[in-house]
Amino acid sequence: MGKTKEYSNGEVTVVWKPELCIHSAKCVHSLPEVFKPKERPWIQTENSQTQNIIDAVSNCPSGALSYFMNNAETKNSDSEKISKSIKVEVVENGPLMVHGLINLSHPDGRTEEKSKITAFCRCGESVNKPFCDGSHKQHIWK
Repeated sequence: MGKTKEYSNGEVTVVWKPELCIHSAKCVHSLPEVFKPKERPWIQTENSQTQNIIDAVSNCPSGALSYFMNNAETKNSDSEKISKSIKVEVVENGPLMVHGLINLSHPDGRTEEKSKITAFCRCGESVNKPFCDGSHKQHIWK
């Protein structure tokens, strides 16, 4: 997978995977003092309390944002939080959101394991197929 970036306030580290981001802006709306897409760095963890950051990151619909606690004893792993069941959610005028651990087989034979939340393209316009990249925002669905 592509690049990842990490931003820390000393207690928690936010991990951002840009290739997964569908630009829903839930992070920006829930914690604008931390998530500032027009600034660099765009994630400014020093501007809020750790729990507020965790809450905002936990609501990321694509899984592009995740976090870990810097204290090794309390470090959370995705596998600890993954439900054994899988939930598929159809987002109105948006992607299919798959919640849970899945194994994805690509046409070229590659396989990958996805955890937490995976956003799959429904509009057919994503340049990162089968994943959603937010291209649906350019289309009017009926």
